[in-house]
Amino acid sequence: MTDHSLTPPSFEDLEAAAGRIAGHVRRTPVLRDETLDELAGCRLLFKCEHLQRVGAFKYRGATNAVLSLGDAEASRGVVTQSSGNHGAAIALACRQRGISATVVMPRSAPASKRDNVLRYGARIVDCDTDQAARDAVTVEVLRDTGGTLIHPFNDARIIAGQGTATREFLLQLAEANQQIDTVMAPVSGGGLLSGTALAAKSMQPGIRVIGAEPAQAADAYESFRRGERTTNVPIDTICDGLRATIGPLPFALLQQHCDDILLASEAQIIEAMRLVWTHLKQTVEPSSAVPLAVVLANPDAFADRDIGIILSGGNVDLAQLPWQTANTHQDR
Repeated sequence: MTDHSLTPPSFEDLEAAAGRIAGHVRRTPVLRDETLDELAGCRLLFKCEHLQRVGAFKYRGATNAVLSLGDAEASRGVVTQSSGNHGAAIALACRQRGISATVVMPRSAPASKRDNVLRYGARIVDCDTDQAARDAVTVEVLRDTGGTLIHPFNDARIIAGQGTATREFLLQLAEANQQIDTVMAPVSGGGLLSGTALAAKSMQPGIRVIGAEPAQAADAYESFRRGERTTNVPIDTICDGLRATIGPLPFALLQQHCDDILLASEAQIIEAMRLVWTHLKQTVEPSSAVPLAVVLANPDAFADRDIGIILSGGNVDLAQLPWQTANTHQDR
């Protein structure tokens, strides 16, 4: 499926997005914990996008995309696909603009995320989990509704909006006379990581940009190493927000701006999530914990560095905590 905008965003587009969404999004805090620093053998600064509206960074890109629509496009309503956080973000952004939203959503999505989408006023159309099923149902909904597609990651407006989190992060650090030499974000479809890379390399050219991905959903990892998109990788991860396959537009940006993509096992992700809950006292979802899991799994690669981590979301089904259901997904 193609996206609405095939032109890769520039840093000027990202700056325009920051101005467009100002007053709509929250300026999320930056946190640090000495115990986590000691465990990791480096200095960690966490950008708390799980405290963003709708509980995820996704509200940045969704707001930028919805506010970018012309009146004629907006009047037809918006259609998107999402495992939860992007759907909720689109739902709220559309409600704020007074237009309709339809979200194609996997039946396997956590109940808490489905509830968020409905709470903000969108209609849900169910689909199977795999990307082909999401795309096929989305095409049907677009045909039936005549709505305007806002893809969750393969869209320049989305990427530019997501990149404002790192822009804000680096500006906050500068205000506090702090600096990082590495920035990390989870990767799935690639909207967040490509926006992170664009912002980071534009504002601090020498910075390292590292993507973090579950080993059991390693399509971005394989794509990055092969130099071409690889979409036939089996996906079976507890990180429900990281089950999409890397998009063409984000992948092109990652090839240009990203330094590496590293993997973490299911057990490592669950342990990292517990550590964030325990030491930062922050309720994050499994997808948010993948960067910390990667750091802890690769101590030599990150030793004594100053690392910024985007905590991407905090929408957790408290009735299905991963350490209670880990045997379903953990490595054998």
